[in-house]
Amino acid sequence: MTAGRKPVTAGGKPVTTGRKPPGLCDATRGRILFGGDYNPEQWPEETWQEDVRLMSAAGVNSVTMGVFSWARLEPRPGERDFGWLDRLMDLMHDHGIGVVLATPTASPPPWLGRLHPETLPRDADGRTEWWGGRQHFSHSSAAYRRYAAAITEDLAARYGGHPALTMWHINNEYCTFDHGDEAAVAFRRWLRERYGTLDALNTAWGTAFWSQGYDTWEGILPPRHAHYLKNPTQVLDFRRFTSDMLLECYRAERDIVARHTPHIPVTTNFMPLWTGQDAWRWADEEDVVSVDLYPDPRDPLGAQHGALVHDLTRSQARGPWMLMEQAAGPVNWRGVNHPKPRGLNRQWSLQAVARGADAVCYFQWRQSRQGAEKFHSGMVSHAGAEGRTFQEVKQLGTELAGISGEVTGRHMHADIAILHDWHSWWAGAHEGRLSTEVDLPDVLHAWHRALWEANLTTDFAHPEHDLSSYRLVVVPQLYLLTDTAIGNLLGYVRGGGTLVSGFLTGIADEDDRIRPGGMDARLRELFGIRTLHEWWPLDAGETVACEGFRGTLWSEEIEALPGVSETVPYRGGELDGLPAVLRNGRAWYVSTLPEPAALRGLLGRIAADAGVRPVLDGLPAGVEAVRRGELLFLFNHGREEAKISLMGTHRDLLTGTTVTGETVLGRYGVAVLKP
Repeated sequence: MTAGRKPVTAGGKPVTTGRKPPGLCDATRGRILFGGDYNPEQWPEETWQEDVRLMSAAGVNSVTMGVFSWARLEPRPGERDFGWLDRLMDLMHDHGIGVVLATPTASPPPWLGRLHPETLPRDADGRTEWWGGRQHFSHSSAAYRRYAAAITEDLAARYGGHPALTMWHINNEYCTFDHGDEAAVAFRRWLRERYGTLDALNTAWGTAFWSQGYDTWEGILPPRHAHYLKNPTQVLDFRRFTSDMLLECYRAERDIVARHTPHIPVTTNFMPLWTGQDAWRWADEEDVVSVDLYPDPRDPLGAQHGALVHDLTRSQARGPWMLMEQAAGPVNWRGVNHPKPRGLNRQWSLQAVARGADAVCYFQWRQSRQGAEKFHSGMVSHAGAEGRTFQEVKQLGTELAGISGEVTGRHMHADIAILHDWHSWWAGAHEGRLSTEVDLPDVLHAWHRALWEANLTTDFAHPEHDLSSYRLVVVPQLYLLTDTAIGNLLGYVRGGGTLVSGFLTGIADEDDRIRPGGMDARLRELFGIRTLHEWWPLDAGETVACEGFRGTLWSEEIEALPGVSETVPYRGGELDGLPAVLRNGRAWYVSTLPEPAALRGLLGRIAADAGVRPVLDGLPAGVEAVRRGELLFLFNHGREEAKISLMGTHRDLLTGTTVTGETVLGRYGVAVLKP
């Protein structure tokens, strides 16, 4: 560690707030929460009675209110209008519907930006992000934080004792970057705390390159528009800073509501694999981990994307989690926004439950008639109560109520951990990298897909987490690894675990400084690599021949150490005969991205050797099997009928029928089987 450096938590540790935190079980109370964002301020009050009637018919037991209500709650500075929300809270309670009450701070009212322009964020080019949309706030603005705290304080004081309140939802989809002057002051303060001295900062940032050395803290700016490539460690630290500043905003509001209602759980909703938050660190600050998930209905791997997000969120939560938002039909931000075919919404919702969700919710309850998201679906679509969307929602509500008692609070077991770290992602995405074709989320999806298609259940973990409970640890790519993380991986293998790593792992230290030899020497020894001579990135669509398969995206010129257990060589071209895959005892290194079937076969073999078995053997293509507790969930992701062989007799909780020996699932079919 550089002299003067203050230790920074990588992966996050629980923060003690002086209270025993409640959890999702305090909101579910033995039920799967079912409902969604409810924005009644968009509708005449006479619509509200129709809403609660339809909610009751659909089995809705939870609504999120107030997310974008700041201008309604505070129409002018310091003025409060709570009467409409009072009536709604009472209405929900009268109909047995719990309320996840949001602080409205994601979308400040126009008067805040007009009276306090310093609350508006600026991008790297200095352009102001004005009101008229949402998320138009500077995380570093003292004025924004003051007004946000005031409205949060008043909400907590007024509704903390209301019987409808089941959970607090802070802000919404934290995602704002700010390069403005107030953020610059906060960035310098953050850097002082991290590095202590300018000498330490200059060393960490490598400012000897391009004459960037700083002689005063006041000379340091956020990474604004530059003539050419920006300093990569400055950019990395700015990403760290942004995540921390947003987290400060969340904590400030969380602490206010927790002071009023220490027994009520608190959450804020993640966007899956969002680049702006170190979600490991954030998750440890939440009572409930929640996520918004919108796979493309036309994506043939939409279900796998969903499974990845489920597995990541469950791992962040260390147990049951909340699906805060999904779409009942089409969204409105893709080039072409397709609806969900009949049965797909039900299947993807139950897939979330199978992978640990104890809450299945939507954005939003009723499809808006005006505004930017009027073509984003709702549980009640423009077709109304007779439309297919609402009818399918009603069916799902009935089915979730029927299985709630069998799944709520149950954990899942996985023998495999996939490692992911936001800091590594941030560092590896610098604009001066070797290949813009290499995108970490794509690599992560490819490796998760291989395990998912092999019906191998996976958790996710940070590289510094305790890995000892896993038989197999998978590293799709970790460009940046701290010394602590490297020691953790070495210790895991020494302790008898099996490790398999993809390319571009262990290249840089925590300051994005390339490690001598192009990969940490300890990892080279672990994987059986004597010399990593050159990286050979591949062009888009280009492949490289390997013995038994073709590699994509990347290749490497590697010389193996004598006595390496096993190698799979490249065939032909510049790398002919050199190892594409190495095994050195229980450690594997894969220097390319094998095509999907090959990667699935390789990881399946490694998993089997490590003693990991699929949930079910011999499943037809496109069928997913997941165990949660004693229940076996089966999903047919194809459009053709699928037959699944089973051992013993089960009862399908969705149909009430007895299943012996075999079950048949139609297109997008689901079975929830109890022995």
